Order: sequence, then C-alpha cells, then structure tokens
Amino acid sequence: MNRTGTVLLEFDPRRNELSEDKKLSDGLSAVVQTGDALWVANDETLSLERLSRQAGTGGGAICYAGHQQFPLHDFLQLPVPPKEENDKIEEADIEGLDCHGGYLWLAGSHSLKRDNPKKENTVEKNAKRLAKIGGDGNRFLLARIPLSDDAMPSLERTVERDGHSRTAARLHGDAHGNELTKALAGDEHFGPFLAIPSKDNGLDIEGLAVAGSRVFLGLRGPVLRGWAAILELALEEQNASTLTLKPIGPNGRPYRKHFLDLKGLGVRDLCVQGDDLLVLAGPTMALTGSQTIFRWPGGARPERESLVFAESLPAVLDVPAGTGSGQAEGIALFDRHSGGDRSILVVYDAAKDRRRNEYTVEADLFALAG
Repeated sequence: MNRTGTVLLEFDPRRNELSEDKKLSDGLSAVVQTGDALWVANDETLSLERLSRQAGTGGGAICYAGHQQFPLHDFLQLPVPPKEENDKIEEADIEGLDCHGGYLWLAGSHSLKRDNPKKENTVEKNAKRLAKIGGDGNRFLLARIPLSDDAMPSLERTVERDGHSRTAARLHGDAHGNELTKALAGDEHFGPFLAIPSKDNGLDIEGLAVAGSRVFLGLRGPVLRGWAAILELALEEQNASTLTLKPIGPNGRPYRKHFLDLKGLGVRDLCVQGDDLLVLAGPTMALTGSQTIFRWPGGARPERESLVFAESLPAVLDVPAGTGSGQAEGIALFDRHSGGDRSILVVYDAAKDRRRNEYTVEADLFALAG
C-alpha cells in the first residue's frame, strides 16, 4: 500500500447534521476535483457539496473547507422534487461524479432497496421488513449541470460559453425509471436484475466516468458468475432540460456492455486517466472486505464491446478494508500542485472513526503506480 497523505474535508456544522445519528461527512459516496474545488456527494441527500482548498494548513495534511451546498432541485427537474422547504426528500443515492466539457456529471444508483431488520422488533415485524421492497424515484438520475467560469466554479442552470448555451439536463424519465432502465429491461444480462434490490445483487450503479462523447457507468451489481460490468452510453440533447440515449451498441442498442474479471468484486467507482479507466472494485451486496483499484488499459476509448480477463486488468493499489475505517466509495485523480505527481484521492462511507471532529473527516491520498 502506498498511502502518501491525508486530505481533511471540513463541512459546515449547520449542514452536516442529516438526522440525530447521521452526518453528511460520515457517508461520502463520490468525489471529483476541479481546480481548487472538491465536489462530493452523500448518498442520503439531494444535493452536491463544494469544498475549497485552504492555504497554509500545515501539519502535513491538505485541507478543504468553505462548504457550499447546491440542492439538485435548484438546477434539475427532479422525478420527485421536494414540495416544501422542509419536506422530507426522496434521496438521489448519488454514487458517481465527474467533470467534463464544462459540466458536472452525476449518477444515482438506479437501484431498489429492501428494508433492514431492527433489533428492537419482533421476529414477525422483521420478517415483514425483509419482504418490503421499495425505491426512491430520484435514484433514477443521470444528469449534467453546467459549471461557471469562476476561479471557484459553482453550479448554474445555464452558462453561455464559446457561443454555445450549456443547460442543466437529465436523462428522460420519471419516478419509476428512465430511458436506461427501460432499455435494460429486455437485456439478457441485466433485465432479470432490475426488480431485485441492490443489496441482493440487483442493479446498482456505483461509478461514473466521462471521456469524450461517452459516459461510463460502473455496476456494483449484478456480478455475473464473478464478472463485473460497465455500461457505455452516448447522450444527446432532446431539449434544453432533457437528454436522450443514442444508439451505439449492436443492432442499434443504446448502450454497450463491458464485462471485467475483477476477481468476484463489483465496481464501486470509476475514474478516467488518459485512455485508461481506473476501477475501484469492492464486495457487492451488503458485504465488506478487500478493495482494489484496477487499471483497464484503453478502457476510456473502447472500440467495441469487451470481455476483459484478469490478466489484462493490472492492480494499481489495494485500499484498506472496511473494518472500522469505512468502505472506500469514491475515487478521483488529485493534483497536489507539486509538479504533476500522480495521486488518487479516496473518500469513504460509514467512516465515523475518520472524524477529526463532528464536522471534519479524513480522506486518503495514494500514489499512482504505472
């Protein structure tokens, strides 16, 4: 393991409290760097968070603070928008972030969920909970939001740049699904898993990367006989606020399928490095355990659908297992402003022992080999 440093993420105490026992900073699911800004997401919210790099922090750690929150319903026509300011939200379960072409891209999990038993309940009540399957309509989000041209970029509904109007838009859909889930419903590999909750090896998007005109979605599930999957999409504007899928696969299918032998692990995040895809892989369903970042050479520019065996997917680094320090959930290339050294930033979910205080949490920096 080649851990090279720590990045401190300091959140606004007023926005950090999600509930009595949940904090925004404890459950980070995605991260991306743009200049001196870090954008992060928590999978139980309906917002994106921007932190700015602080000068002269000392102590060997890099610090990001100046927390600004951007509610998604300020920019996108959500499947289930909050009715009032204090209305209970249906979370987007944001699991992927990337910046490309002047946009911040985001992806929800597109997954269903099964209720978890509670210790204080009777056997009968817990059995009923285990039979209850549901979903949040905002999980069916695949969207892009323009970034301003400021030194510290913010999200905007519309940005005029280079004679072109960039607008916030999402893939066409509603609270029951979108164009992608509709297309996947008849797929021989993924169709049977759409009605299965994510923690049961059902469909679960947990990685997003954008390269050129293509969007890559990594699947935590399903894992098929030990093989993980990545979906490749091409999107175009249907109108100013709506995106649609272009046919790019065999027989006019609006997606390509790539299967990777990640040694039984599912995809937990994706990151573009040149022509390669870096793949954070970890256990699927509700398991915890070893996590590895693999390199898929040429994965950001595939010429056709792929089936990639393990010997063609070199391991970049092993990430600490999620025992008490949380599970690695998000990765991003990180510029330390020190001569172009290659580092990768890792943020964690369920990371209470990574707290420096009630609103500051540690992320890890690793050197990138190869």
